[in-house]
Amino acid sequence: MTSALIATYHVTARAADITARAQAIAVEQSVEMPPEAIDDPYVLAEVVGRVEDIADLGGGAFSVRVALATATTGAEAGQLLNMLFGNTSIHDDVRLADVDLPADFARAFGGPNHGIAGLRRRARAEGRALTCSALKPQGLPPQALADIAGRLALGGVDVIKDDHGLADQSYSPFAGRVRACAAKVREANAATGGATRYAPSLSGDLDRLRRQLEVAVAEGIDTVLAAPMILGVPSFHALTRAYPDVAFLAHPAMAGAARVAPPLLLGRLFRLLGADATVFPNHGGRFSYTPDTCRSLADAARGAWHGLAPCLPVPAGGMTADRVPAMLDFYGSDVMLLIGGGLLAARERLTEETAAFTRTVHCHGR
Repeated sequence: MTSALIATYHVTARAADITARAQAIAVEQSVEMPPEAIDDPYVLAEVVGRVEDIADLGGGAFSVRVALATATTGAEAGQLLNMLFGNTSIHDDVRLADVDLPADFARAFGGPNHGIAGLRRRARAEGRALTCSALKPQGLPPQALADIAGRLALGGVDVIKDDHGLADQSYSPFAGRVRACAAKVREANAATGGATRYAPSLSGDLDRLRRQLEVAVAEGIDTVLAAPMILGVPSFHALTRAYPDVAFLAHPAMAGAARVAPPLLLGRLFRLLGADATVFPNHGGRFSYTPDTCRSLADAARGAWHGLAPCLPVPAGGMTADRVPAMLDFYGSDVMLLIGGGLLAARERLTEETAAFTRTVHCHGR
């Protein structure tokens, strides 16, 4: 096989069946027909998937490594996921655990346009972690959300993102919300000398996504939130390539339905497609990720990988200010801490509690 990616699957099977099961996965993820029915030499040599290794993980689980031709992906985001896990994702005994990509293949996707260094420069946050909060709840009109954004910005938070459930609803139309929130954040930055960014949430088909980005850019916005598994990975990748001056925060909505290991999907594949930062559930919050999963995910997002810019990990999901020191000790300074409801619960003291949160992050470790 001239150029191959190596997909690693974790498979539940009996020891007596795992060899045949591994071969079936290799065929399913490549030619999807009996190899003995194929007589074309090129297809047999270059396209049919090849089982590289089977390792016993114990407890009836096995690690299966399969070589798949990079040519079958067409170097396109959706087809890459299809060839990695398309049909096999329907089998509930298989999980996509990892993938090794050739360096030139990975670089062709581009990766983050800004990454950690670019986000730091925009926030004037050299040498420290970044901070983030969220606009909630759904149902508020644009001006009410803008008022919250202004108070968060006065508290000095680096990024204020829309809740991912905010879209283009009748009670909070995208264009009206973006203009109102951007104005309030500009006003707060002018008052404090800060550099807070407002990141509106994108939604809809590709035409609507492009229109929304044009609205955002016209308001001077250079950071947005997008959920690749909701928008579709080809659309997400297309946007990161078409708007290189905009930083993209990737949201994990629907990622848990994919049965792809979080460090691979949220840490590595979202980064490959252009995420400058990746939001994920922190351990000990509303979700069930373990510390090991969170650490592996953060390492996948920001570690050296084929020359692609590192992606900023954003642990979130029920975080509170009292956990900030422990989170910084766990992740280090190359992280953005996201506290949403934990700050919004302060209500009339929102600006003061936000300022306390940002002070803790700025001072930790100094």
